[in-house]
Amino acid sequence: MTFPVVGMVGGGQLARMTHEAGIPLGIRFKILSDTPQDSAAQVVADVTVGDYRDLATLRAFAAGCDVITFDHEHVPTEHLRALEAEGVVLRPGADALVHAQDKGVMRTRLAAIGVPCPRNRIVTDAADVTRFADETGGFPVVLKTVRGGYDGKGVWIVRSEADAGQPFRAGVPVLAEEKVDFVRELAANVVRSPHGQAVAYPVVESVQVNGVCDTVIAPAPGLSEEMSARAQGLALTIARELGVIGHLAVELFETTDGRVLVNELAMRPHNSGHWTMDGAGTSQFANHLRAVLDLPLGDPRPRAPWTVMANVLGGDYPDMYPAYLHCMARDPGLKIHMYGKDVKPGRKVGHVNTYGDDLAEVRERARHAADYLRGTIDE
Repeated sequence: MTFPVVGMVGGGQLARMTHEAGIPLGIRFKILSDTPQDSAAQVVADVTVGDYRDLATLRAFAAGCDVITFDHEHVPTEHLRALEAEGVVLRPGADALVHAQDKGVMRTRLAAIGVPCPRNRIVTDAADVTRFADETGGFPVVLKTVRGGYDGKGVWIVRSEADAGQPFRAGVPVLAEEKVDFVRELAANVVRSPHGQAVAYPVVESVQVNGVCDTVIAPAPGLSEEMSARAQGLALTIARELGVIGHLAVELFETTDGRVLVNELAMRPHNSGHWTMDGAGTSQFANHLRAVLDLPLGDPRPRAPWTVMANVLGGDYPDMYPAYLHCMARDPGLKIHMYGKDVKPGRKVGHVNTYGDDLAEVRERARHAADYLRGTIDE
């Protein structure tokens, strides 16, 4: 039997963990990486080093693959369309992926299919931001560059017209959104295959610090069955209507008046789904691969009542290995996932997963390990 070749554009930690999930599936896995030092390039046997913004490089990489998928959304849309026109199988395809690449396109499409979102529109300058604020109840408002933002980059909360000039300096369109009065942030992760099979993971609570995901709790504590089903239904509807193949993460606001509003979309494995590596019957990475190959999808149900994921961010200590040994000895049930990255302050270099029956205990174990690895605590 000849097993298929999956190519992933991007060599970051998502590609590294997708490769790991593909080993038991028996597939061949290739990556297009920016450098030989990237997270996935350190562990994947078949690595092409090249520029994903170059169409000739993409063509050459795709020639040895049965299907192409992505660990980021930054490949130029026109290149994706050119590859599809030449018969390259992309999952998700260009028509779907553009909704994760361009926030303006996303908002327009979600409105057309009736998905609840914050009030928004494209704005042209600082004076137009003030007009938008007047239309939606006043400052503050949120400004986002329509392309290229990630982990808080390309996002501004502005409180007056005088604060609103910076986003326009990049020379790309700017989207204005109302600043939502929300209780917390949620994420609904679903996976959809080409023949329409889909699975939904439990809705999680995502705790952000300075625009970066810090902690994920699965399932979201205190979330009603009705709101959980509503959030999963929204994610499944979006996946179907946008033609998503693979994993889709839908980041949501739970509002003070009992609504859920869509904040962002990601059409790839996502930080809010890292808990599934140890806490679900089938991880988001394995199900993403199953979906892009049109294999039967795996069980998304949780293994334990609670799973907590805490990101490990770089701190002031570049050598994490002694702290890593301490955490393993202190908590043998801890699952540590390191990405092979150089430690820099604030950089995502790994994550830890804990699970069990008592949420307070599970959360404390995850938080302690992440903080100890970072060096913010030493006992």
